[in-house]
Amino acid sequence: MRIQHHSSSPRHRQLFSLTPIQHLTTVTMGLLPPAAKLSLAVRKNVRDEWENNKEDIEKQLSDLLGATWTTEVNPNAIWPYHNDGYAKDSLGSCIKGYMDGAIYQIKYQVGKYGDEFKNEINTICHAHVLTIGVEETTPPRFSYCGCDVQDGKLRILFVDTYLGTNIDYACQEDALVPALNNAPSDKPLSFKVRLGIRTDYESQIKDVHHKIAEMLGKKDEEIKLNPNFDDTFAKLDAASKVKGNSVRDDWQQNLGSFALKYFEGLVWQMNNQKVGEDEMVQEGFLEAVEKQEIAFRIVDKLTYDSYCEVVVEDGVLYLQSTAASWGTNIDYAASKLIDQL
Repeated sequence: MRIQHHSSSPRHRQLFSLTPIQHLTTVTMGLLPPAAKLSLAVRKNVRDEWENNKEDIEKQLSDLLGATWTTEVNPNAIWPYHNDGYAKDSLGSCIKGYMDGAIYQIKYQVGKYGDEFKNEINTICHAHVLTIGVEETTPPRFSYCGCDVQDGKLRILFVDTYLGTNIDYACQEDALVPALNNAPSDKPLSFKVRLGIRTDYESQIKDVHHKIAEMLGKKDEEIKLNPNFDDTFAKLDAASKVKGNSVRDDWQQNLGSFALKYFEGLVWQMNNQKVGEDEMVQEGFLEAVEKQEIAFRIVDKLTYDSYCEVVVEDGVLYLQSTAASWGTNIDYAASKLIDQL
């Protein structure tokens, strides 16, 4: 479906998937030369619909993200890609439409993920500039349009033959999250992993933590849960880059949720094995796990199972898997808990 006219009506704002094309390459296409001069009618549309609204767009974006943002657009560089479509005569309306769409999509995601999402955008896109350009990667990373981060700027990108098409969706979630994730960063965890930890792990682990402590007759603060996120990320990342590897393609987005599931699986096994009902088992657990710490880790080789297992080492109870088996049979990692005590 090709949507060449931007509408602010809520009924036209329904999200649909424009999944970015996954195969990437460093090949870039040659850019068309900018128009030497735009016609009077096009210049008037640029003035009336874009330039007269530019200040308001920047204010909306700045208010939304809690930092001062600006926009950078070169209409003459964009117009040669009009393909006799919407942008040919209504270039200013087209530019404003892309900007309005970006603000709408960012607002939706901030509402979904919270203020920390704003902080991430402001940090990763440190230039605090929203701009528009043509997608130069060949083949293109997007069906019609998308976005990326370059030199700290958030760039709305249109495929050269689709200027003005699906303009509301360039910064939708399945484009913006990969763009933020692929941006250069000095942090040990990727953006996608950090987002998953906040939304899928931190929001739910407190209840799981309490159940484990309660079954052991301890206060929550006396039992430590260690998901080992940095080490898990590093090992999965390294394994995923090995040719012919068996690491799940979605490992980054699931790192937080699977860490939670490994601890939830422990709760399930502790219930099945009546840990909370048997004082002798509780005592044996606390004697073996003398550091009162339960951790997850990736190991090179398993000893007791094919997919995941539980071991006690140096006073710590470890739920563990290999990189290849990470995420498989999670609920059964602690199935031999009593045997290890």
